[in-house]
Amino acid sequence: MPTITLPDGSQRHYDHPVTAAEIAADIGPGLARAALAARVNGRLVDLTREIEEDAEVAIVTERDEADALELIRHDAAHVMAQAVQELYPGTQVTIGPTIEDGFYYDFARDEPFTPEDLEKIEARMREIVKRDLPIRREVWDREAAIGLFDSIGEQYKVEIIQDLPEDEEITIYRQGDWFDLCRGPHLPSTGKLGDAFKLMKVAGAYWRGDPRNPMLQRIYGTAWRNKKELKAYLRRLEEAEKRDHRRIGKQLDLFHTQEEAPGMVFWHDRGWTIYLTIQEYIRDKLRRHGYQEVHTPEIIDRVLWEKSGHWEKFHENMFVTHSENRDFAIKPMNCPAHIQIYNRGLRSYRDLPLRLAEFGSCHRNEPSGTLHGLMRVRNFVQDDAHIFCTEAQILSEVEAFIDLLFEVYRDFGFDEVLVKLSTRPEQRVGDDALWDKAEQALEEALERKGLDWELQPGEGAFYGPKIEFSLKDCLGRVWQLGTIQLDFSMPARLGAHYVAEDGSRQVPVMLHRAILGSLERFIGILLEHYEGKLPTWLAPVQAVVMNITDRQADAVRAAVSALQERGIRAIADLRNEKIGFKIREHTLQRVPYLLVIGDREVESGTVAVRTRAGKDLGVMPVEEFGRRLAEEIASHGRTVLEE
Repeated sequence: MPTITLPDGSQRHYDHPVTAAEIAADIGPGLARAALAARVNGRLVDLTREIEEDAEVAIVTERDEADALELIRHDAAHVMAQAVQELYPGTQVTIGPTIEDGFYYDFARDEPFTPEDLEKIEARMREIVKRDLPIRREVWDREAAIGLFDSIGEQYKVEIIQDLPEDEEITIYRQGDWFDLCRGPHLPSTGKLGDAFKLMKVAGAYWRGDPRNPMLQRIYGTAWRNKKELKAYLRRLEEAEKRDHRRIGKQLDLFHTQEEAPGMVFWHDRGWTIYLTIQEYIRDKLRRHGYQEVHTPEIIDRVLWEKSGHWEKFHENMFVTHSENRDFAIKPMNCPAHIQIYNRGLRSYRDLPLRLAEFGSCHRNEPSGTLHGLMRVRNFVQDDAHIFCTEAQILSEVEAFIDLLFEVYRDFGFDEVLVKLSTRPEQRVGDDALWDKAEQALEEALERKGLDWELQPGEGAFYGPKIEFSLKDCLGRVWQLGTIQLDFSMPARLGAHYVAEDGSRQVPVMLHRAILGSLERFIGILLEHYEGKLPTWLAPVQAVVMNITDRQADAVRAAVSALQERGIRAIADLRNEKIGFKIREHTLQRVPYLLVIGDREVESGTVAVRTRAGKDLGVMPVEEFGRRLAEEIASHGRTVLEE
């Protein structure tokens, strides 16, 4: 009979199979009331699941944030599905998973859901919560489950069951008279869901994400442990909407997209200035860290993509074209082309490591429904590079890359970096000894850098383990950007070798690495993080010089010329408008420094300086302002003009 070991190390012995709910009740009535589910040997299960053998058990309560939110959001999806079917009989339910910050459920219904419908559904959800319906797990016979769902017109559920592996248990969860196919786990009753949830929007979604399948209606919602968390989340959404990079891009005349080129960006002058500034910054960093910049073709014969393995695994996401009886693909990534450069001539171990970098323009045929401003595009440029090295050089190259990455992130104003190490998946290439070396090298590099990191077992690429680097923005959102991946497969597939010290031919290890990832996406993140108020070194216009009357026009032109000679992006505003109007307009355009020249400034050869935040920095000579601003730009904001 089971011996139960609790998180504090204490043990409880039972002479019969026991449920987590019974264990919680034995510990105390308070825990029994607070219990939501349990972790049994690390696996999240319902409170009613029987434990027949010795196990480590932890009772999950609202205090266990990650588990509690997963349970709450999963149950919210089920309660929403029940509410929909109560209100709109004949609606089919399909799938309803949890997602970041919430949940959704896809419905098959002829009539479109309206905002008024969402209000009704949410109200009915609250009724179902008040009913406090017990939630029960049942195991069904496969054919019986198919027959029942078929009889009530739930064809999508029938398809799901038919596609499940033959040895997979068919589990149904009931809440009151309503039931749904689900693996679980769930809360003990609908009353445990609470009232901290809200339905957000309706969107279209193809069944199983395939455009060839029927279009369904997806209702999104959010759910939290309490109303305080819900209100905080809704406030973050309001702030995020104000910071939407698409809105800022339009306000500041940075870029636009249009239907004739879906997922591709039309950069305007000021937006392209930001783009080139970032590109030149990265280019300079790469030169200083021993990279060679290369450029490879946009269109390459399918034969190369077949050899690299991309045609088989990535073909649906590639744009293809045909010419003179040959099939070509517009490159979705740069790595196979970089190996072609590596292969030009016989390489020696003395040539390694070889670091090849490219701002390569890539195209991927992303589904139209996923496209989103700069964040999800079909044409993008990465700060991409590939390092060819020996196994012995992996550790030093990874360490050097980490140093470079943190240096870059600090210059952009990001100090909080989340690090994850993803190790070997079940399906992989290369022998275990090689994976052992690679994973050990990545882990050792992280430890030697003194970094906190999270392990993601089984999440590595099929060709090698990787480290992922994510940034947290001012709203607490996490953006995965940088990565370094070890590749044991592609160099061999494409015939890459080097002559080792003993004269033998060896295959180099290939490190795929990027710091910013897509430049388009990174600019979108910057615009939202800073609300368009970019650090001075990144601002497309760093200073604007304005006159009060026509008498100061020549002085304004001279000041702008002096600043531009220092490499400062300065412009003149000589319009016949009131100075207050000009200041307000350029403040709204997020120009970092606003300079005014009146008669007194002309006489003294000075400018009156204020910031976009409205702070008056007083009057100073143009040369002094130019020198101090140049220092701020060169220091990437660490030396600020107003200090």
